[in-house]
Amino acid sequence: VLIEDELKDAVLLVFANKQDLPNAMGVSELTDKLGLHSLRSRTWHVQATCATQGTGLYEGLDWLSNELSKR
Repeated sequence: VLIEDELKDAVLLVFANKQDLPNAMGVSELTDKLGLHSLRSRTWHVQATCATQGTGLYEGLDWLSNELSKR
């Protein structure tokens, strides 16, 4: 999906949800599994979240808002 021409300048925000669960994949492991370090020409961020508790959601959206305001 990210190779589509329409998305070449899009920033990427990944919510790593369910961080309240003991077997949840951490941010660094998720980053590795998704191969995000290979996206050298793209701005991306992985935000740890727990949607049921509301943690991390606003932080991720704040990051996205800040990135979009730079454009």
